[in-house]
Amino acid sequence: MGRVQGRVAIVTGGARGMGACHARVLAGEGARVVLTDVDGAGAEVAAGIGKGAVFVRHDVRSADDWARVVATAEETFGAVDILVNNAGTAVHEPIERMSEERFRGEWEVNTLGVFLGMKAVAGAMARGGRGSIVNICSISSLVGEAGAVGYTASKFAAYGMTRVAAKEFGPKGIRVNSVHPGPIDTAMLHDAPGSEEAVLMMKRMSPLGRIGAPEEVSAVVLFLASDEARFVTGAGYVVDGGLLA
Repeated sequence: MGRVQGRVAIVTGGARGMGACHARVLAGEGARVVLTDVDGAGAEVAAGIGKGAVFVRHDVRSADDWARVVATAEETFGAVDILVNNAGTAVHEPIERMSEERFRGEWEVNTLGVFLGMKAVAGAMARGGRGSIVNICSISSLVGEAGAVGYTASKFAAYGMTRVAAKEFGPKGIRVNSVHPGPIDTAMLHDAPGSEEAVLMMKRMSPLGRIGAPEEVSAVVLFLASDEARFVTGAGYVVDGGLLA
């Protein structure tokens, strides 16, 4: 207990799935959490955590929204120490059927949203002399995924930005790392077309013979957010049960 005691964290995409889990795990280890989402269900997650959490409705594509989230965090809890860029969207279309509008939509959430988030917290973290940014990427940011051109491209970009930010922010005391989940038992996985067949195939391919739980990703997020990872920056942590092996 207390691995991030007294720290202030922002977790995007916190209304469900991995984002809600990250928020709960960080709060359980002593952080005060601002969880954000376009989905108002995030308010229920914050209420379930208790007085150490607040919800802010937030479109990660908006710089103004980001400024409001950071201001809320500072006014409510104090200087921001942790950012988990978790919000994401996935469209399953092959290149020839993928519309420009849908491709642009994925890029704006998965890539622009990460960029705006890192930019928004950098000053606040620098004033405090410390910070940890954790960008939730995917194993799709390491290998191509047929039928997911927008998702793959946007996640590759987020991984690249993570490494750039690690170099730029390091002198300010800010660490920047990425986490690359494989198949995780969330609604996003099960809502995808043909998901049940895909899950069975991934279970067969995985050395561990199963898909992951959100808590198993949150454990890595917690490590990276904590002082245990104080000499870790610019790194990518794969959480896929050995699927890529």
